[in-house]
Amino acid sequence: MSPSPTSNRTNQSWGGRFTEPTDAFVERFTASVDFDQRLAFHDIQGSVAHATMLARVGVLTDDERDAIIGGLGEIRAEIERGEFAWSVALEDVHMNIEARLTDKIGITGKKLHTGRSRNDQVATDIRLYLREEIDVIAAELARLREGLTELADREADTIMPGFTHLQTAQPVTFGHHLLAWQEMVARDHERLLDCRRRVNVLPLGAAALAGTTYPIDRHVTAALLGFERPAENSLDAVSDRDFAIEFVSFASLLLMHLSRMSEELVLWTSAQFDFIDLPDRFCTGSSIMPQKKNPDVPELVRGKTGRVYGHLMGLLTLMKSQPLAYNKDNQEDKEPLFDTLDTVKGCLRAFADMVPALEAKKASMYEAARRGFSTATDLADYLVRQGVAFRDAHEIVGQSVAFGLREGKDLSEMRLEELRQFSTAIEADVFEVLTLEGSVAARNHIGGTAPDQVRAAAQRARDALAALSLQTEGAN
Repeated sequence: MSPSPTSNRTNQSWGGRFTEPTDAFVERFTASVDFDQRLAFHDIQGSVAHATMLARVGVLTDDERDAIIGGLGEIRAEIERGEFAWSVALEDVHMNIEARLTDKIGITGKKLHTGRSRNDQVATDIRLYLREEIDVIAAELARLREGLTELADREADTIMPGFTHLQTAQPVTFGHHLLAWQEMVARDHERLLDCRRRVNVLPLGAAALAGTTYPIDRHVTAALLGFERPAENSLDAVSDRDFAIEFVSFASLLLMHLSRMSEELVLWTSAQFDFIDLPDRFCTGSSIMPQKKNPDVPELVRGKTGRVYGHLMGLLTLMKSQPLAYNKDNQEDKEPLFDTLDTVKGCLRAFADMVPALEAKKASMYEAARRGFSTATDLADYLVRQGVAFRDAHEIVGQSVAFGLREGKDLSEMRLEELRQFSTAIEADVFEVLTLEGSVAARNHIGGTAPDQVRAAAQRARDALAALSLQTEGAN
């Protein structure tokens, strides 16, 4: 592959007032092309729109516009084929592409930058890139929500212990637990789409910081690039990185939720819980212990959460002391944002693939729910319905549990005579509420764990996801 003519060039975009070349180390230290070249296609997309707008307002001729757009198309093809030679001497993705364009079409290529600055150019490129990535992530979130909802529907009758303080509390259904996960992710999905609205604002036309003297039409550029509107203030347009921080904030919340899910998956796959089985394709083994099947996917997602938290703190710190408008500090916004995007997409893909393949070990779950006196609250509620004050009922049930611990019996395993020694209000019908099935069925209200309610909640989740999908399609 022969290098392009730009490969050994010194940056000429700003060198007119300088009397000596940039130090070689400083050139490498200040360059961003190694990581911002992933913006190349969005940089070309923005430049095409900018050239189109300049021709409409008469700053460029139609022939100049066509030459620029044609040259940019050829550069895009070079990048796609892996034939584009990136040069650190040209600092960033923007100047590499502009220099190559000038090589191809001559002086007309130098006219492309009329009415804009790298300040508003990079802010536009990042927004275009992030908007596209948000749409990819939103689709993965929808896929995860669908998987959680369908699995919850299938497991609506599967009884497991519910926990507080990681101690057995009350029986719930596995489907109900999965729908709690779905609620977490649904909020994340809404936050992401709300963030997208603030990403979808056009900075281009703000130029370096004050706007431009050329008769540009920013509404035309916004429409060509699919932005909702142009940014209102040129100073804010070039210096704002709220949208990137907001996205990483969303990502931190999402990863926190995925980490909580991961923690439960790790616990549940252990021999001590034995609640679920993860397919082999989501696990690895041990180099020394042949019996091991390690839940590496949820463990790694749990670990990557801290990585994203770090990026959020890094971006907040990056911006906290910057005066208006653009500062070189902002070059440091891309790597944490890019890494967050890559991390979120990888974690979501893993979970969206893995969740539908979870296999509940129903017998183990049921047996665990039988241990720990999980229907104790049901007995207290029964006594209240029999006319016993709640605090007295609480005391009676506590005495019953203490007896069960001494005798090695669950409440449902005790004889009526054994229970009645603590309260004569207890009658033979008490066993209807002391069974696990009776306990979960009794929570028959919206948000409750009764199997019928779980199925109804799963259907509402499907309907909400379908409505959100239609809303998103309309907005885009």
